[in-house]
Amino acid sequence: MNTILFSCLVGGIVGLGIFALVRALMPSRRSSVSTVAQIDAMRAASPMTGGTAEPVPTDYRSRLGHRISAFYIQQGWEMRSLRADLAVLDRSWESFLATKTILGAAGVVFGPFLFALIWQLGLGSSPIIPVWLALVCGAVFFMLPDLEVRRDAADKRKDLRRVIGAYLDLVSMNLAGGRGLPEALMAAAEVSDGWALMRIRNCLSDARITGTSQWVALGRLGEQLGIEELQDLSVTLALVADDGAKIRESLASRAETMRHRELAEIEGSAGENSQSMLVAQLLLCAGFLVFLIYPAAMRVFQI
Repeated sequence: MNTILFSCLVGGIVGLGIFALVRALMPSRRSSVSTVAQIDAMRAASPMTGGTAEPVPTDYRSRLGHRISAFYIQQGWEMRSLRADLAVLDRSWESFLATKTILGAAGVVFGPFLFALIWQLGLGSSPIIPVWLALVCGAVFFMLPDLEVRRDAADKRKDLRRVIGAYLDLVSMNLAGGRGLPEALMAAAEVSDGWALMRIRNCLSDARITGTSQWVALGRLGEQLGIEELQDLSVTLALVADDGAKIRESLASRAETMRHRELAEIEGSAGENSQSMLVAQLLLCAGFLVFLIYPAAMRVFQI
């Protein structure tokens, strides 16, 4: 009976894996934005339009990353959240995909190697164990870069939001000093050479060169980095761009809101840390009580 149940379980898992593989290889429906972006990239790289093709990567890792990226585009997998995290960290999408693939392959090789060590210790001899270890280790190693990128991007977004709050105060002060909105936005971004203000300054400079309004460029930067505050700022500036008093009031209130939110997050983090310390102290006290009661309990029960 146990053999039949085990065979059914293995068959079901294998069938589910085959279905997932077939579903992954089938091209899914892409959004219109992805399709238009692909057409624009092909048109820009076409010699008939005078565009220059992208340089062909020479090393193996770059070629692997470009091939996997092309496969993602073909399947319609946009991965907007992950791309935004990589944009915050200023990392390449192709390099990230190549790292994931290489780590996944290393995990598949590491699984049987781990089984060899377990087999030498005499803890397992079933032939199905190395297969499961290879699959599990491959999946874990494949997902490790995602976890690292999301953790680092979350920390960097906190710093960026803190800088944006100060940046809004600086813009409001420049507007109060009599500067226009474009000059105030650029002057506030030039007070420091930190990475956050550098991204904002480069965005404003590109907007000036291309003839795009600066608040539209800030909205695109917020969409690229996954920062809602920049997108809301873009909408606000577009609505009240012609009224300096309303702009100052709006920026000041938005900066104050961001500061209150940051203080609330800091207080919540401090509360979580204090609760963790309380739990650790309770466990330490419980262990000390067990250490004191154990000899007396052994005497009472005559063990």
